[in-house]
Amino acid sequence: MTGDVARGDDVLALPSHGFGAAPIAGLYEAVSEEQARATVEAAWSSGVRLFDTAPHYGLGLSERRLGAALAGRTGYVLSTKVGRLLVPSSRGGRDDQGFDVPADHTRVWDFSRDGVRRSLEESLERLGLPAVDVALIHDPDQHMEEALAHAYPALAELRDQGVIKAVGVGMNQWQAPLRFVEETGVDVVMLAGRYTLLDQSGLPLLEACAKRGVRVLAAGVFNSGLLATARLSGTFDYAPAPPAVLDRARRVAAICESHGVPLPQAAMAFPLRHPAVASIVLGARSPEEVRANAALWDRPVPEDLWAELEAEGLLTP
Repeated sequence: MTGDVARGDDVLALPSHGFGAAPIAGLYEAVSEEQARATVEAAWSSGVRLFDTAPHYGLGLSERRLGAALAGRTGYVLSTKVGRLLVPSSRGGRDDQGFDVPADHTRVWDFSRDGVRRSLEESLERLGLPAVDVALIHDPDQHMEEALAHAYPALAELRDQGVIKAVGVGMNQWQAPLRFVEETGVDVVMLAGRYTLLDQSGLPLLEACAKRGVRVLAAGVFNSGLLATARLSGTFDYAPAPPAVLDRARRVAAICESHGVPLPQAAMAFPLRHPAVASIVLGARSPEEVRANAALWDRPVPEDLWAELEAEGLLTP
């Protein structure tokens, strides 16, 4: 242990469904100010009270848009992330890391104590809000030792001072977050794409979280698009789906259809079956996407469906 024990019993209440604000910052394709605000409004109207953002998303655009849309509202949980500082840039052109925005800043990795504190201060400026509830150490894959030795203690200090309510880590893999769970006192883990209908490789992390009282925010439940519609369109982990994955998805979809359950409904319901998972976080770029998800997420899924998926070797029991 490098810090206190996990404080799962003390963590703020986490709503079961959250809004991921990367798409409204032009992920893959530009989104207008009007559409971004309408998308957040649709999430709020659908009962969403958990919102997640990051400096990385659209070079700060996600934080600015989300903060403006939440201004004057109360009763929600807000998370942002640390690990990338945004430094003004004159290189011109468009961003080269997946967001259709001007490249007016560049991202600089920084998991130092001062970098973490500066990151949060600048996030609050962009958000235009007095505080965030959760600070997540974002993608420290190549910076694990610095993040463990400096970023976590800096955030734990802010938590102890009451500046933030919870500390966590957010990644697209499960092995590195497991180190945070075992070696620090993180409250939450955001795990993207590693506990879904198509990929349950993150189960060891979830089991450790359940044992230690660390709550999991399951993101990427559609594996970047493949599970988002019954038509099996889109990508798997942000790339064309390999044939074996596509075949597995077809088998899962056929079983869901036989039980009268749309594939995205099952994809949203599955992670919440694990006791460590407190919330699923769904990205959306339009009000229509939000409303389509909201129409499905409260529908019950028959236990027979899960049993058949397990019997067919498509789910880890």
